[in-house]
Amino acid sequence: MEIAERTVRGGPGSGADAWTGFLAAPVRGGDIGVLVLAGSSGRIEDERCRLLAREGLTALSIRWFGGPGQPPGLCEVPLETFASAIRWLRTVGGARRIGVVGTSKGAEAALHLSAPRHGVDAVVAFSPASVSWANVGPGRDGRTRPQRSSWTWRGEPVPFVPYDDDWTAAEPDGGPVSVLGWYERSLRTFAARVPAAELPVGGAGTALVLVAGGDDLMWPSLRAARGLAARRTAAGLPVRLVTHDAAGHRVRVPGEGPATLSGRFRYGGSHAADAALGAAAWPHLLDALRGTGP
Repeated sequence: MEIAERTVRGGPGSGADAWTGFLAAPVRGGDIGVLVLAGSSGRIEDERCRLLAREGLTALSIRWFGGPGQPPGLCEVPLETFASAIRWLRTVGGARRIGVVGTSKGAEAALHLSAPRHGVDAVVAFSPASVSWANVGPGRDGRTRPQRSSWTWRGEPVPFVPYDDDWTAAEPDGGPVSVLGWYERSLRTFAARVPAAELPVGGAGTALVLVAGGDDLMWPSLRAARGLAARRTAAGLPVRLVTHDAAGHRVRVPGEGPATLSGRFRYGGSHAADAALGAAAWPHLLDALRGTGP
């Protein structure tokens, strides 16, 4: 399918509309809009947008922190930023149906957007968390501490689980580390804060697809996905959970190349397993976004 792509802007250089993004869409247009969110790298997911556009979807990926008029780190990011992008897809992009596809911290945001007030029709969460976590990087004051929420809504911090700063990595200094144990320890240390920080799982009008690998070494995404699915099921709502025991944190969908190697983190998995999980999830992702799945 022939597609067109361009850079788009949300609006003025401050507030919730202070975002720039990459749009890929079928040349003949389409009425399904997808907001695509990366994780804590903050990058714009242009490759994934192109793949979705070739499936007939209008895909927008935005920079939601670290840009002009935005928090410099993933700290107290207004959820209104994503609401602004969704509104853009409806009013400028002409979408009648809206989906959100997020990975890692982007999945955390996507699950927040599953709350009924946002009017999202489908959420696909790759390597998700089950709770809102503390900040990753500095806030507007330039500081990473004290710990604060990753998100705000209507100017108020969203309840979050802090990190246990007494944790230390098991790997030698100077090489990539797994921080899975940090998240697991923090969930135990701050167990009393978990219930208030649980992420939404959407209502009856929102399809939900969860994708997680059993060898994720960044955070316990498979445990989180199973917990989210259980809450969804307990509410009497359908959910699709797609897993692969050998896949890691960075799932790759059909058409995406291998993830780049990191000198900082161990992500787990392998390209073969990460791609296998993405291939298994892809048809369920498309069904959810198109409204043809459960």
